[in-house]
Amino acid sequence: MYQWRKFEFFEEKYGGKSSIPEDVTAGKIECCSSGRGKVVIGCDDGTVSLLDRGLKFNFSFQSHSSSVLFLQHLKQRNFLVTVGEDEQISPQQSAMCLKVFDLDKMQSEGTSATTPDCIGILRIFTNQFPEANITSFLVLEEAPPILLIAIGLDNGCIYCIKGDIARERITRFKLQVDNVSDKSHSSITGLGFKMDGQALQLFAVTPDSVSIFSLHNQPPRRQTIDQIGCNFNSVTMSDRSELIIGRPEAVYFYEVDGRGPCWAFEGEKKFLGWFRGYLLCVIADQRTGKDTFNVYDLKNRLIAHSLVVKEVSHMLCEWGNIILIMTDKSTLCIGEKDMESKLDMLFKKNLYTVAINLVQSQQADAAATAEVLRKYGDHLYSKQDYDEAMAQYISTIGHLEPSYVIQKFLDAQRIYNLTNYLEKLHEKGLASKDHTTLLLNCYTKLKDVEKLNVFIKSEDNAGEHKFDVETAIRVCRAANYHEHAMYVAKKAGRHELYLKILLEDLGRYEEALQYISSLEPSQAGVTVKEYGKILIEHKPVKTIEILMRLCTEDGESTRRGSSSSAYLNMLPSPVDFLNIFIHHPPSLMDFLEKYTDRVKDSPAQVEIHNTLLELYLSNDLNFPSISQASNGVDHTLKARSGSLAMPKAESKLKPSADRNDTSKERDCMERREKGLRLLKSAWPSDLEQPLYDVDLAIILCEMNAFKEGLLYLYEKMKLYKEVIACYMQSQDHEGLIACCKRLGDSGKGGDPSLWVDLLNYFGELGEDCSKEVKDVLTYIERDDILPPIIVLQTLSRNPCLTLSVIKDYIARKLEQESKMIEEDRRAIEKYQEDTSTMRKEIQDLRTNARIFQLSKCTACTFTLDLPAVHFMCMHSFHQRCLGDNEKECPECAPEYRSVLETKRSLEQNSKDQDRFFQQVKSSKDGFSVIAEYFGKGIISKTSNGSTGNGRSGATSSSSGF
Repeated sequence: MYQWRKFEFFEEKYGGKSSIPEDVTAGKIECCSSGRGKVVIGCDDGTVSLLDRGLKFNFSFQSHSSSVLFLQHLKQRNFLVTVGEDEQISPQQSAMCLKVFDLDKMQSEGTSATTPDCIGILRIFTNQFPEANITSFLVLEEAPPILLIAIGLDNGCIYCIKGDIARERITRFKLQVDNVSDKSHSSITGLGFKMDGQALQLFAVTPDSVSIFSLHNQPPRRQTIDQIGCNFNSVTMSDRSELIIGRPEAVYFYEVDGRGPCWAFEGEKKFLGWFRGYLLCVIADQRTGKDTFNVYDLKNRLIAHSLVVKEVSHMLCEWGNIILIMTDKSTLCIGEKDMESKLDMLFKKNLYTVAINLVQSQQADAAATAEVLRKYGDHLYSKQDYDEAMAQYISTIGHLEPSYVIQKFLDAQRIYNLTNYLEKLHEKGLASKDHTTLLLNCYTKLKDVEKLNVFIKSEDNAGEHKFDVETAIRVCRAANYHEHAMYVAKKAGRHELYLKILLEDLGRYEEALQYISSLEPSQAGVTVKEYGKILIEHKPVKTIEILMRLCTEDGESTRRGSSSSAYLNMLPSPVDFLNIFIHHPPSLMDFLEKYTDRVKDSPAQVEIHNTLLELYLSNDLNFPSISQASNGVDHTLKARSGSLAMPKAESKLKPSADRNDTSKERDCMERREKGLRLLKSAWPSDLEQPLYDVDLAIILCEMNAFKEGLLYLYEKMKLYKEVIACYMQSQDHEGLIACCKRLGDSGKGGDPSLWVDLLNYFGELGEDCSKEVKDVLTYIERDDILPPIIVLQTLSRNPCLTLSVIKDYIARKLEQESKMIEEDRRAIEKYQEDTSTMRKEIQDLRTNARIFQLSKCTACTFTLDLPAVHFMCMHSFHQRCLGDNEKECPECAPEYRSVLETKRSLEQNSKDQDRFFQQVKSSKDGFSVIAEYFGKGIISKTSNGSTGNGRSGATSSSSGF
């Protein structure tokens, strides 16, 4: 093993000058044990001492009267088991006994000493178990309080004691290794327990053999697994319950089925031990005569520590240290260095492989292992061993920042290594968008289509891509790998990206339309909104067909039997797709016309009609000519080429331009006819409001000078004054008069005031319009709309009109007025005569007596006899013909009461001011209404209240009215 490297992974503690405390040095040290943070030392004077960390004395007690031969500090319970000599009671009983102490329970013996409770004492040798020299001792803790104690003897026997010693519930049995008569070759030099599941096995070592006993069998079965053995102190157990023995030529490992690995460490093995995966050996060097203490790392095949020591008497492990007790009672405590120190030592020597094996064998955390691998990779990179360096960097994935590695290999232009690293990064699902971009760029630069195919089509266990989809598509598009980009987009369900490649990169419009048709309606709607502009530009007809399928029921209604408004509400609205027609209004008009023809009750019909009106009424839709549509020649290119052509060519182009203008005019007229039809059809007579925005329609008509539509809307909204204003603005006098004839007839619900506006118009026109004025005067005169004085004042403002225009009208009005005056004069005279007669009659009644000469009763017409009743109205009645308490003439009373009732109603109406003003406003002659109120005496009465306050007097007058 001279080829094994030596390292100083261990260091001496306490300055290398520690020793057994003086309190323990009274006797010879016979045995040692450790556990539960204590070191226990047994001496030949029967004392047992316990030492704390740093070998500081804790306490000691007398366990046996003579000598302590063996002891073991248990791990699970704080028990100490000792074997020693006590005073011999009789010659037949052996002085050798076994004791169990409970170190948690102390009994005070005076003030100078403390002794733990001895919970069990057992004689080892009995009649069935003859006395012999004890050569080895081992205790196994089973389920508390059961202990299994194995005692090896020099005669090849092993005495086993099992049970609860404190309660003396024990079982004894004996195991025999061999029957060799020579005790020096049959002594038990070492023991070891191994738990294999529920099976308990015991290794037994002699100088000439290695045996194993299966204790779960009854009786225990022995099996010899090797014919070589070892001396005392050269037996130990590994942490995997392997038996280890040391011989001068080598160190051997044993499993239950036989010998295992063998390590050829030469030299006599005085002591053998196991510590944290390290093999501990004290080897006697025959050449120098000195002992060497070696710590072997068998996994990494190195010597972790080597030290020349004095003669060792005992070796044990506690507090994370290896403790060597020398024959002179000096000690040597050796502790393992921390991982960082060991790695620094290896890094300085560039022993990176050893460092990696070291961290892996000691099960260091993944971050520490990755750091070692990184440093090893950096070392290889500095040596320009790029392939091996990349192998180390790949092992750090998940712990080392990828940019650290990527930057190195970008600088070195090692694209193959970089590709390998990025592939591994994606396999482990740790790649970012930038890593995907870089890997795809590597593939494209290498033109490695095969690897690109594998990467693009790779999926994880869930059937998803191991990379960022958008990044992969973007890079493949940039490198002109469009098919790969389309595959990724389609596989990932990114329909918008798939279509973007088809339309923007490849120009495969037919295929794009077929793909959209295959999508679900919701997905198809989203894609059309995004890429509809391109599709409308190149494939308007088929795009409109797809839109019609999306926005209409398209067969659903036929399958269901009828159209469902609820289903229509779920469908996309044509309004959602208006933006894709921004540069193609003819296609938009075509789409909306087809939609309105098929769907009559769309939820968005108002918006659709508004859009159609805007299209119909616009002056220019930029319809392409047939030649331009067929050959796709650009308008601007034609214009530029035409401007550079010869004059002869220009003359040839003029007829074509005229034809284009004619075509545009014809198209505009057709659209306006459609617009007028839409205005009328979308405002049925049974609806108060139309199925479009009226204000918007009016604005569109005014902006585009669409007189017919404007007139229809104004007339439909009963805005008659705006109607005649349109005619006035266009100076269409015939239409204006015809309109007033239709809309100004009060008998048909028209507005007669239109004739007043018309007269004002002609009065301010400033040109000769005699014929029109005569027509207007005819209707004004017929309906008695204006008094003549107003007519004269209005027409006098037009200097082009002569008196002859209104001469006949004035003559007829004067004649009419004269007749009316004459009639009024005769009525006045009659009223005056009647009034004078009535006054005379009243005076006569007041001053003269009345002579009643009637001879018959007015009621019964019989001869009048007494008693009779005569009334001032010259009617006479029998008293019997009148009712009781009758004080009025039965003949005249109804007429008188009706007069009184009329008077009371007139007085009541005088308080209803709203009715008075309404009559004044609605009457042709408001003055006549006021005169009638005065004539009836309704507003002639005034209040007799105080006139001191002007405000109260006015209030009284109005209240009287």
